[in-house]
Amino acid sequence: MPLLWAVGIGIAAGLLRRGRLANLGRLKLRALWLILAALLIQVLIFPLGDVPVLQVGTAYFHLLSYALLLAFVTLNRRHPEILVMGAGLLLNLIVIAANGGYMPASATALTRAGLPEVAAALKEGLRQANTVLMGEGTRLNFLGDLLYLPAGVPLASAFSIGDVVLGLGLALFLARRMARTA
Repeated sequence: MPLLWAVGIGIAAGLLRRGRLANLGRLKLRALWLILAALLIQVLIFPLGDVPVLQVGTAYFHLLSYALLLAFVTLNRRHPEILVMGAGLLLNLIVIAANGGYMPASATALTRAGLPEVAAALKEGLRQANTVLMGEGTRLNFLGDLLYLPAGVPLASAFSIGDVVLGLGLALFLARRMARTA
């Protein structure tokens, strides 16, 4: 959900710079279908309600979605902001791959973000869709979902350093590319 905040901030900054949303439509980005395929995979492995649509092989599909996004970054590396997004994606992919295809999340961060039911579900089942609870065996936990937006903030959730870098790149991309096309 912090990425939705990044989109909002990027669009607001772009409008303050007298940019136009129409300029984004004029960009010549390669293989946009890779983003759509990755988002479809994410929607299928995240729980929509209590149970994800796709319940088998979620770890592999999670890794595949990041591989698709990194392929998009590689094809569009001429935009520096997309390279920043790629750095965030790579940080997330590293921790996800190190933990068997699942993003480790801190119970404290989830609870402070107003998601105690998610923390409780992770404690009971040890994983939910593409997330596992941090514990003794967690690898690279400092790259996991440790940060959080407080419960009173709209779209509050726990997120990682990779999400921050990804969001920064996304906001910069929107702000700069709304002002002019490249």
